[in-house]
Amino acid sequence: MTKRMMRIWTLVVTLSIVFYTGMVSAHGKVSLESDVCVRNMAGSMVHLSTYQPQHDPEAEYCTEIPQVGETFWVVDLVDEALRNMPIVVQIVRGSGENISETVTSLYSTNHSDGVIKGEFNLDEGDYTMLITGEGVPPLRYEYPLRIQMVNYADVMRTAVPYMIVILLLALFTNQFMKWRRAQQS
Repeated sequence: MTKRMMRIWTLVVTLSIVFYTGMVSAHGKVSLESDVCVRNMAGSMVHLSTYQPQHDPEAEYCTEIPQVGETFWVVDLVDEALRNMPIVVQIVRGSGENISETVTSLYSTNHSDGVIKGEFNLDEGDYTMLITGEGVPPLRYEYPLRIQMVNYADVMRTAVPYMIVILLLALFTNQFMKWRRAQQS
């Protein structure tokens, strides 16, 4: 009887650990230094947020934009020095060394509140948002944008906990069935 109780408690503890969501934190609950949407160069930081209110009015994205269509973007200039220099925002087709044509650009000189915003309407594919502070030396931040493309690494990260639970349930069920057959013999 004690072995059976031990297995049941092991199952309960395992499932509790697997389904515990208190460790999960949304994009807004991370510190600025560990936020994936923050770029830091020479002590100057910028933060990018993108929104698609027609699809999900409350969702905030960074570089993985789930749908094509109208997308609003906001660049927060965290560093005070950036707020006093001209900023060029460009969106180019491609990423890495495959950058080709400029899709759109914006030149901003009036951003004393530290916010530059705009919108784009891009087709499916890879793009790069370049943010250049025209100071001495110039500061250049890059954000790779993926519009309506499946990120298989994220899919796997999401699916792995569920697969582990299913495998553990199968293992425990198998062990229980073996124990039950042994009890009946």
